[in-house]
Amino acid sequence: MSNNISFILHKPQLSENIGACARAMKNFDFQKMIVVDPKPIFPNDKILATSVGAKDVINKSKTFKDLKSALKNIDIVIATSARFRNKNIKHIQLEDLKKINFKKKIAFLFGSEASGLSNNEISYCNYTLQIPTNPKFKSLNLSHSLIIIAHYASSILKSKTLKFLKSKKVKTATKQEILLMADLCIKNLDQINFFKPKEKKPIMLENLRNIFYRMELSSKETRILSGVFASLGKKR
Repeated sequence: MSNNISFILHKPQLSENIGACARAMKNFDFQKMIVVDPKPIFPNDKILATSVGAKDVINKSKTFKDLKSALKNIDIVIATSARFRNKNIKHIQLEDLKKINFKKKIAFLFGSEASGLSNNEISYCNYTLQIPTNPKFKSLNLSHSLIIIAHYASSILKSKTLKFLKSKKVKTATKQEILLMADLCIKNLDQINFFKPKEKKPIMLENLRNIFYRMELSSKETRILSGVFASLGKKR
């Protein structure tokens, strides 16, 4: 099931951190790295040098210009954050990862070293995960955060206690299906000038995405809602 898990680095700033993250991933037998809009040229010699024996993780990695594109084939996105800011997202602890169905395509999302993740970026996620640290000093290096989660996820996968009760008739909607449905809804709302005043549009979009992702829709439900949104657009 480790093949179902991806580690997404969103706008990483330093080559050394990217290489160290690859090394941390390989320590626990994870291979799927996704890099979104990196500041340094990717890949480069410094990244490869820092990755040491994990050059294969770098060479196999995928890069995207934006977060939305990176999530198309992901089922569940878990954002890592030093603090809980977006109250609409379900917040979980490390031990709650035991409740996650790792048979699905999971992605752990890490923000840039400089600014972390914004509420807008977190609105694309299903959960926010906080690593327990000294409350007076919560500063974790990017690769340190990743290796903690990689170790914990690896220990879960190696345990024999994972039992998922799942109806074969119900297929959970993929992140791509939800993104397409949300885009259709937003497009129709734009056409009726729903987002007023304009300066409030970003937060309104965040709230809409929070609602859609928190619902944990099935593929059938997503198709039904997409049909509803499309029909409303035609009615006008």
